[in-house]
Amino acid sequence: QFVESDDDEELLFNIPFTGSVKLKGVLVMGEDDGTHPAEMRLFRNIPHMSFDDTAREAEQTFSLNRDPLGELEYPTKIARFSNVHHLSMHFPKNFGAETTKIFYIGLKGEWTEAHRHEVTICNYEASANPADHRLEQITPQTHFIS
Repeated sequence: QFVESDDDEELLFNIPFTGSVKLKGVLVMGEDDGTHPAEMRLFRNIPHMSFDDTAREAEQTFSLNRDPLGELEYPTKIARFSNVHHLSMHFPKNFGAETTKIFYIGLKGEWTEAHRHEVTICNYEASANPADHRLEQITPQTHFIS
């Protein structure tokens, strides 16, 4: 089984993670012909990325070799991919065919559980309202003026 582009050679994958990932390497397997992708661009932490967003500068770009067995690993710049919760992979061109086919994408790295804190809604008083802080006095105080 494989993924094949529709009209042209461009493919875009959006991969959300359930935690934080330190991405160390990527493997891409395609056929040993012109449908194998020739270039890969990686983007991090851009949820719901579309083809319109691929005009921006990628975090890292790779020139790919034909790899029908999935043996070539492309190392990433770990400093740029140390805290990834969403990965977008753009394949802009191939080796000359009209469409691009990808059989396997492998990601190597370390996964850690995400610590997502929910939003806390707090109301702060700009100045104290004495009516909110009324105290019942136990012993009444009497003031005598002499």
